[in-house]
Amino acid sequence: MPSPVHTDDAPAAIGPYSQAVISGGFVFTAGQIALDPATMQIVPGGVAEQTDRVMHNLAAVLAAAGCDLSRVVKTTVFLVDMADFAAMNEIYGRHFGEHRPARSTVAVSGLPRNVRVEIEVVARIGE
Repeated sequence: MPSPVHTDDAPAAIGPYSQAVISGGFVFTAGQIALDPATMQIVPGGVAEQTDRVMHNLAAVLAAAGCDLSRVVKTTVFLVDMADFAAMNEIYGRHFGEHRPARSTVAVSGLPRNVRVEIEVVARIGE
């Protein structure tokens, strides 16, 4: 049975879902958008600022699951405009450092709260 993950250090789920679930030695996060967990408001700025907030939110959810970004094996990035790819990629790369998980990047017609980017990850817990 999957175990739900919750932390106050990331935005609360605003629907019938969990921030993440742990199952079979992996943590599967819900997609994170650029909500500030303290205010539940979208951070100001463009895709770079939004990507930075998203990555902090993901790190907080992974920490609550006993994991971190270095354990991520797969990411999916959703972008409203592929013209934002380079700016997103720069911030994304800063957060992952030398770690290079598999990644898919998908162009979508819209995202919640009209954000520019949403990212979800799958990470391995333990060895």
